[in-house]
Amino acid sequence: MLKLDSKPEPIEVELTKCAVVVVDMQNAFASKGGMLDLAGVDISNAPRVVSSIKTVVNAARQASVPIVYVQMGYKPDLSNSGGPHSPNWHKELAMHLMRCRPELKGKLLTEGTWDFAIVEDLNPEPGDLVVIKTRYSGFAGTTLDSQLRTRGIRYLFFVGIATNVCVESTLRDAYFQDYWPILIADGAMPAGPATLHEATLFNVENFFGWTIRAEEFVRAIKTTKP
Repeated sequence: MLKLDSKPEPIEVELTKCAVVVVDMQNAFASKGGMLDLAGVDISNAPRVVSSIKTVVNAARQASVPIVYVQMGYKPDLSNSGGPHSPNWHKELAMHLMRCRPELKGKLLTEGTWDFAIVEDLNPEPGDLVVIKTRYSGFAGTTLDSQLRTRGIRYLFFVGIATNVCVESTLRDAYFQDYWPILIADGAMPAGPATLHEATLFNVENFFGWTIRAEEFVRAIKTTKP
């Protein structure tokens, strides 16, 4: 068992049933010139978050804990975006920007583009699971649930961007499907002010799961035998 000094209380999880879920660590969200940056969102904390996630992912790999990447992206013809009758067409940031700024059409969160790609420092490795999604939650319209269940996964450690949008959406859906969600607090950042990150931490700790820091995850992994 993996003993975690988590909030709001310590918990134990089975190491062999754990996975790290890396949410949307793409150029769109974490790199200068990416979608969030073009939208005027402050991404100055992104390098710190990338470094924190890299530490988590490296420790997980050394302990043979699976790494799951969920990656937001649309086909070039936008056939999987929902179309004008879907709220996703009107509210999702890439869709909104591409409609309002024609020069960005086909360049934001579009499969095969730089914006869509995982940031270089966190590139998936052979054996990692990569799930492409077209909605905020990694469970919406994807095989994520079945992929996790066939691997016997029950405990999910979440990192990524944005804390208050895709990370929280995926974490909530995990909770609804009886996974145990643990958010690594310093392995995520919000789209918007820091108060949004704090709001998600409050929601998770009080209603949907637990939070820990990256150093606690690494400590627990290194001191626990599978």
